[in-house]
Amino acid sequence: MNKKVIVIDDEKMILDLTAMVLQHRGYEVFTADNALDGYEIIRREQPAIALLDYMMPRVNGLTALREIRQRFPSTYVIMFTGKGSEEIAVELMKAGAADYILKPFSNANLVDRIDAILRLRSIELRNRELLEEREKLLEEIAEWNRELERRVAEKSLELERAHAEILQNEKLAALGHLSAGMAHEIRNPLNSIGLFAQILRSGVEHDPEMVSYTAKIINEVERIDDILVRLLATSRRSPFQLRSIHVQEVIRQVVASFEEQARLQQVELVTEQVGEPPAILADGDELAQIFTNLIANALFEMRDGGVLEIRLEHADRLLTVTVGDTGKGIPPENLTKIFDPFFTTKEKGTGFGLSVVLRIVKTYGGRIRAENRPGGGTRFVIDIPLG
Repeated sequence: MNKKVIVIDDEKMILDLTAMVLQHRGYEVFTADNALDGYEIIRREQPAIALLDYMMPRVNGLTALREIRQRFPSTYVIMFTGKGSEEIAVELMKAGAADYILKPFSNANLVDRIDAILRLRSIELRNRELLEEREKLLEEIAEWNRELERRVAEKSLELERAHAEILQNEKLAALGHLSAGMAHEIRNPLNSIGLFAQILRSGVEHDPEMVSYTAKIINEVERIDDILVRLLATSRRSPFQLRSIHVQEVIRQVVASFEEQARLQQVELVTEQVGEPPAILADGDELAQIFTNLIANALFEMRDGGVLEIRLEHADRLLTVTVGDTGKGIPPENLTKIFDPFFTTKEKGTGFGLSVVLRIVKTYGGRIRAENRPGGGTRFVIDIPLG
């Protein structure tokens, strides 16, 4: 227990007498004949009790009491006063005095009062420590809860993404079986229609109107055949040739092919490469198809200008490509549908482009996700394993 006591009184006899009594009872005593010196001793020694005279020159006892309680809250103050009015007692207690002693006082009364205040101080300081510990524990519990909620949210998001990937895989597998059968069943009569249309055209060459009709039939046949080719591409890999490919070179070539369109639309093309990613074993045409689809979609959404950003980086055996635009973004309800075959918001779209992108990314063991950018626009993030 802290048994340091400071006596602040402008009467030397009180200082000497009080110091002698308290030292005899085992207290470590410090004295000061004015409040300013007393502040410095309290700051340096941190006594448990300050015995403070009510009437002093320079700084009076009431002012000193308030100052000590504000600056040194762990030092409890007992006031000496020669005025025993009830008003002064109330004023002192309101200002923060732990007790007050009337002059003249007996040695026994002085010691008993100090012992009582020390016990009170010990209890209150312990309670304060317990409250601080309680607050600290509550904050730790709150932090644990926040961390638990964050981890649950992360795991829930991972499960949602895994579930979405499973559904996408199932859709692509089902589409593969469906498209293969459809292509076979549709192409046979389609070839017959195209053949007979060509025969008809050769027999009506003298009639321009009939020639235009047959030309329209042939064009529609070719359009349907093109749709079938795209449909097959979403689920079945075309003939490919694997070789060592630098993705940054593929991106550069694809971006170059869109430079004129971007200039006409007043779209700024920004490419960024972090480090020097190693080459990967891939088919260059397949990789080009990924970026062609993403850049074409981005430019479609920025017909009145904007910024198209492509960032390439790698870390931890993972190559990451981010393609972002400043268009109007994707409605939240569509974010889980954009990779579905046939899903499109374009008036003349087929809904195959992003399905093909997904199929190619998965071919290389990668992942792709779409998200809306905080400042507006859309961002596609592609992760492809290195090796």
